[in-house]
Amino acid sequence: MKVIDSSGWIEFAVGGPLADRYEAHLRDPSQVITPSIVVYEVYKRLKRDASEAAADAVVAEMGKTRIVPLDDALALQAADISLSLGLPMADAIVYATAQACQATIVTSDADFKGLPQVVYLHATSPR
Repeated sequence: MKVIDSSGWIEFAVGGPLADRYEAHLRDPSQVITPSIVVYEVYKRLKRDASEAAADAVVAEMGKTRIVPLDDALALQAADISLSLGLPMADAIVYATAQACQATIVTSDADFKGLPQVVYLHATSPR
C-alpha cells in the first residue's frame, strides 16, 4: 500500500515534470491510501490555482482510493510525530496515516526526505 501526498496529487493533476512518475504509482487505486487532509489540501490548491472543475476531477480520482479520515487516535499519533520529527501538522497527519496503514509515502515534499517508509521523488531521481 502507498500514500500519495498532496505534492504528488498536485503534480499529477497539473502535468508537472514528475507527473509520469506519480501516474505509475496511481495506476491501481485499490493500492492507494489518501489521508483526508490530502483531499483538503489538493482541492483547495487546485481550486485556487487552476479551476473548480480541475479540483473536482482530482477529488473524483481520489475517491477511487481508500480515503482515511482523521480520528482522535490518528490525531494524537500525528501530534507525537510532529513533536518528535518536527513535521508540520498536515505532513504529520500524512505520516501518521501511512504508519497506521503500514503504507509507504510517495512524495516530492522535502519535509519527508530521508524518513523511513518514504519514496522521495525529485526531478533527477531515477524512475
